[in-house]
Amino acid sequence: MAKRKTSEDDMSLVLASKKPKTDVALISSREKAVIPAGVDRTSNLMSPIMLMEGHQGEIFTVDFHPEGQYLASAGFDRQIFLWNVYGECENISLMLGHSGAIMELHFSTDGNSIFTASTDQTIGIWDIESGTRLKRLKGHTSFVNSCQSTRRGVTQIVSGSDDCSVKVWDPRKKGQCVTLNNIYQVTAVTFNDTAEQVISGGIDNDLKVWDLRKNAILYELKGHTDTVTGVSLSPDGSYLLSNAMDNSLRIWDIRPFAPQERCVKILAGHQHNFEKNLLRCSWSPDGSKVSAGSADRYVYIWDTTSRRILYKLPGHNGSVNDVDFHPKEPIILSGSSDKQLFMGEIEQ
Repeated sequence: MAKRKTSEDDMSLVLASKKPKTDVALISSREKAVIPAGVDRTSNLMSPIMLMEGHQGEIFTVDFHPEGQYLASAGFDRQIFLWNVYGECENISLMLGHSGAIMELHFSTDGNSIFTASTDQTIGIWDIESGTRLKRLKGHTSFVNSCQSTRRGVTQIVSGSDDCSVKVWDPRKKGQCVTLNNIYQVTAVTFNDTAEQVISGGIDNDLKVWDLRKNAILYELKGHTDTVTGVSLSPDGSYLLSNAMDNSLRIWDIRPFAPQERCVKILAGHQHNFEKNLLRCSWSPDGSKVSAGSADRYVYIWDTTSRRILYKLPGHNGSVNDVDFHPKEPIILSGSSDKQLFMGEIEQ
């Protein structure tokens, strides 16, 4: 891209205006790509900002493949889209089968499967190569709001539902699952690093850590003052990130011998609103940054050490419901109620 020479006068003007980082001059390039003028590239994306369209309804959930070459998205239209991350970001696969909205999806650790939680009361296991559903896990009696799989060892899936239960599934065993009964609707779930514990959040504002050896609550994480909408385990497994309708993100120390007061950071700036969407959250691969969905249409990224907002990224025209960091490059992915997906590169 041709760069304009800058005179000293120009420089003084630029310094005087002190425009915020996000206020970038936009030069329209191809149909899908928007290139900020004069920006040093930090990723292998075709353009620093890529837009993907194709969903017929709100996008509730997004996830990068563990190797980073694909991404998946799903939502109200009941369809799972698989996209190329690089080049033109083509839609390469469409998976159908759920009869209700897809609330959350994740790739398996090996990247061969996708797990989905749906309002049709089931969890789906999908083969990404063939695009077919391998299994449908039935047992919940209301909307399934959240699902996640184990990071290592035998693959297990945890799910949380409006039926006030958390279920742990071994996909190899047909129809068998462990049920942990909660009093309130469960909106967000994940495993801890060793898969000996499950963490759940719900409409009672508290996070519960369940011991899977005893199938009982080990301890609770109290601090949020409204519904927990998303949880995410840190890359090293030591910390838990939670997003809640009290407009805060919290980082909790979930190591076995952590002090009694486990909440180590509170991050703020993003918004929840009357739509009551389940806004999710995510860690960067090195744990130095976190991001969260926000109802004010911006993608927020915080520094986990300073708690400072590093980025407030515009572009969406609806609530940002889910975000994910690329596993290998400085790229943030977002999915929104505006039916659009954005990938944007950030600084290293």
